[in-house]
Amino acid sequence: MAKSDRVAFTCNDQPVAVEVEPGESLLSVLRERLGLVSVKDGCAPQGQCGCCTVLIDGAPRVACVTAASRVEGRVVTTVDGLEADVRDRLVDAFVATGASQCGFCTPGIVVRASAVLGSGKGADRGAVDRALAAHLCRCTGWCTVQDAITAAAVGMPMTGRARNLDAAARRAELEGGTPQQVGAEVPLGAAGFADDDAPTGARVAVTASSDTHAETIEAGGIAWVVGASLLEARERAGKVQGRRTTIDEHPPIPLPPCPAGGVRLATSWVESAYLEPDASWCVPGGEPASPLANGGAFGGKVASPVSIAARALADRLGEPVRVLWSREDVARLGPKRPPMAASAVLDGATVRMVGAVAGEVASFTAPVDWPYRVYEQGEWSEVAVPGPPVSTAPRATGWAERALLLEGALTEGGVSRLELVSDDRAAAVLLDTCVGAPGGALAGARVRVDPATGALQRVDVRVAAGDPLDEVVLRSYCIGAAHMALGWVLSEGLAVDPETGEVLDLTIRSFGVIRAKDTPPIEITIVDDPGEPKPRGSDAVFAAVAAAAWNAVTAADGARPEQFPARATRAARRLRA
Repeated sequence: MAKSDRVAFTCNDQPVAVEVEPGESLLSVLRERLGLVSVKDGCAPQGQCGCCTVLIDGAPRVACVTAASRVEGRVVTTVDGLEADVRDRLVDAFVATGASQCGFCTPGIVVRASAVLGSGKGADRGAVDRALAAHLCRCTGWCTVQDAITAAAVGMPMTGRARNLDAAARRAELEGGTPQQVGAEVPLGAAGFADDDAPTGARVAVTASSDTHAETIEAGGIAWVVGASLLEARERAGKVQGRRTTIDEHPPIPLPPCPAGGVRLATSWVESAYLEPDASWCVPGGEPASPLANGGAFGGKVASPVSIAARALADRLGEPVRVLWSREDVARLGPKRPPMAASAVLDGATVRMVGAVAGEVASFTAPVDWPYRVYEQGEWSEVAVPGPPVSTAPRATGWAERALLLEGALTEGGVSRLELVSDDRAAAVLLDTCVGAPGGALAGARVRVDPATGALQRVDVRVAAGDPLDEVVLRSYCIGAAHMALGWVLSEGLAVDPETGEVLDLTIRSFGVIRAKDTPPIEITIVDDPGEPKPRGSDAVFAAVAAAAWNAVTAADGARPEQFPARATRAARRLRA
């Protein structure tokens, strides 16, 4: 391909000049040519996640949709080049408040936050929310990010680095299921993501589109196109471009009959929506880099094929190979939370459930020690429906759905939760719901909505997870789980062609993740719970908040929604506006 004219600009106070391809983005130049891997690629070139935010002449811009030719003679600043005192203030605040978990989205947020601080509006929550409108974060649920920016703006003393960060990392691993770092390097994007550490000069493999004319190599059950650079590989492969369909999402499994006094619910596919697309690399004969570099993507990457493909391609080609999924690949090929349709009714001391699930029923039938003096009896079956791959690995799959149905049946049965809880520990977390996670953690939740508008007002959570090890991390994970639960109930869904099973929503904004400005205050109370640390406290929160939200929406609208997302509610319409 013919080279364009050289582009010269100042980057992090250093003059640089690079030859760029026609139409090449600033993100490509920063990551692929200058090696500035703190600038992350979460959705390029959709310009919707904010992970690649940089300053251009002091103003925040999304690098993936900024042509490199447009920065000729200008000043570009990444998170690495921010003024040291501003960067350190923000990093300290993000660590101290738990405003960064995996850390993939955080460098872009820190860059934009630096501009908010520079404008003098960092203490204005409305201004902070407007700034965050350009970003997505799947981990934190926004509240801690808002707190961090405000704290940095007002100069609040931070003690994040004085904590026992090893204990914090242990709690993060108990919540996420995979090792995770906690410390100043994480908000700066230096947590060791797979594609950031790939060898310079490695060949690049991307998925082939259906109409590519390039030679492909099969590995891990996927056809790959290999190029000398990411730009070349994607051009040869014919990269699938993101789109958002106008077709509404619908649960694919019909609702069963609803028994008298019972409840029923149908759900659709749900995208895990983690921000770091699957990536790996490998040298011939070596071990491939894990796509779970700093966090487990809530189970969404457990069976990712990229590591298998990286090893196979490196061995076959006899040289290092980077393997990358785009955002569209994650949407099309990544496993989803499986749809289900079920009913439940309280019959004496037994909640009887009948349901069907798209995919394996294993997690829908596994024993769960509920914190109530009731017995759950379920009849679950598997059904085949056209759609994307599904997995039982995403957060609390199976038992969260059963907790929802159990709580719904108890509410419709008009029973007193306090009379049903099995012990004092369960009573301590009971709010409107009480859910126990496998592993022993307990959570209770209450969701309040405005009866006039249906808007979310507040979420209160109590969680008991044994020794918290680090309350900042546990609180952050629980807020993130509450945010995810609200999205699952109210706004998140994935449109899928009912005949072909093709995913029709390929942009990250089409998944319905709740924005910062629409997130209500989420208050977490960590209940004193002597004993060993218990895992998955945030998963218990996810299930408890989802059940409480389902009940709260019922109270606000007069009728319990029978499908997720609950578009018919006023709260959902407001969130999706």
